[in-house]
Amino acid sequence: MSYNRAAGDIGFRSAVFLKNRPMPMDLKPLLAAILDDYHLPWDGDHGVAHWARVLENCRRLAAATTAKVEVVTLFAVLHDSRRMNEVADPNHGPRAAEFARKLRGKLFDLPDHEFKLLHQACAGHTHERTHRDVTIQTCWDSDRLDLGRVGIMPHPSRLCTEAARRPETLDWANGRATFGVVPEFVREEWGITLPAVRPR
Repeated sequence: MSYNRAAGDIGFRSAVFLKNRPMPMDLKPLLAAILDDYHLPWDGDHGVAHWARVLENCRRLAAATTAKVEVVTLFAVLHDSRRMNEVADPNHGPRAAEFARKLRGKLFDLPDHEFKLLHQACAGHTHERTHRDVTIQTCWDSDRLDLGRVGIMPHPSRLCTEAARRPETLDWANGRATFGVVPEFVREEWGITLPAVRPR
């Protein structure tokens, strides 16, 4: 499969939504707190570029699913933040959920109902198949759409939302994941410098 990065970027910006920027809030203080105690390489399989692509996926899907944007944004940067290794770490989701609880009111805030969604999304993103709430579905689909980074093509049957199962969505997300694309806002808005495309 070939991937035209320029065409993909233009398609995302024009077809999805100019009004919804990749960062609806200032994530830099939160990211600083996460990375201060992050145990894995920043450019690893579960690191910063993955979080950024999950964020892009989240916001692309949220335009169709009406998921709560603040929740999916926070999920993107928190869900893998407490991983201890790149392979088997079955409790990293619950650890991320509790980490989010510690940071709430300090580096971000959400109403109780929305924080419950964030907590559940982080805690269950590895082991649970689906959920009745569309915001949690959107979080999990956005993570699964980035499986191409580890050589796994997401299967539509494993995705929760119709928006994620669309062929154009799968192709777009999988292309960026497979080629290890680092979204420009990682450098421009997060202030983090990574290789533009991760070597394979």
